[in-house]
Amino acid sequence: MARIINRTLLDLNRLTINLVTYPEGHSVMRHNDPVSSGSYYKLNLVLKEPQQGGVFETDRVIFSLFNRMVLFRPDLYDHSVSRIERGKRILLSIALHFPWR
Repeated sequence: MARIINRTLLDLNRLTINLVTYPEGHSVMRHNDPVSSGSYYKLNLVLKEPQQGGVFETDRVIFSLFNRMVLFRPDLYDHSVSRIERGKRILLSIALHFPWR
């Protein structure tokens, strides 16, 4: 399987911003991202969609705009990306970790 390119643009105590490139042939299996305490939110902004495949799925979203801007709770809900059949998927991922539940 092709490897993800994950570039950290900002890494603060409770805020992380990454530029993530998913190449052709890659997929992300269904999982969640547990945290030891608090609440975890992710806002994914899809900058480039693949020509085929690479569909993001999650059990629940807080907000979605045309499936290109998605706010969700990766700590509570399973999520995945289907296999990218052609092209690549590039997203800006903004992660926020709050100390409260």
